[in-house]
Amino acid sequence: MKKILLLNGPNLNMLGVRDPAIYGSDTLADIEAMVVAYGAERGCAVDCFQSNHEGALVDRLHEAHGRYDGIVYNPGAHTHYSYALHDAVECIDVPVVEIHISDIAKREEFRRHSVIAPACIGQVKGLGKEGYLRALDLLLEGES
Repeated sequence: MKKILLLNGPNLNMLGVRDPAIYGSDTLADIEAMVVAYGAERGCAVDCFQSNHEGALVDRLHEAHGRYDGIVYNPGAHTHYSYALHDAVECIDVPVVEIHISDIAKREEFRRHSVIAPACIGQVKGLGKEGYLRALDLLLEGES
C-alpha cells in the first residue's frame, strides 16, 4: 500500500476560523479526514502533520525520505519566502505536490510567487478543499 504524507504549514490549523470567504468553513481536521478517506478509496494510507514552525516542517520532510511515496503539501505563508523548505523538498527522494486552497496568483502581490513550487512535481491552487484531492490524484497518477 502506498503511503502519502499530508503536510500543512503555518496558520492552517486556523481553517474554519480564518477568513472563511477565502479559505472556506471546513476545519483542518475536516480536510484531513476527507483526504484520509479519499486516500483509502484510492488504495493508499495518508498520515497528517501540521506545524506553525518552519523547523518542524523541515524535520518532517527529512523524515519522509524513503518512508513515503508522495507528499501533499500546503506550505501556507512559507510558500513565498522559505528557501529552507524549498531545499528540504528538493533534497528528498519523495515527489511533492504543492497545494493552495485559494488561487495565490489572484491574491495580494506578495502571495503570487512560490519559492517551493520549483522543487515540486506540481502545484494545485484555487480549487478549495477539493484541491487536496486533486494533489493526491497527481501523486498517484505519477506513480502508475
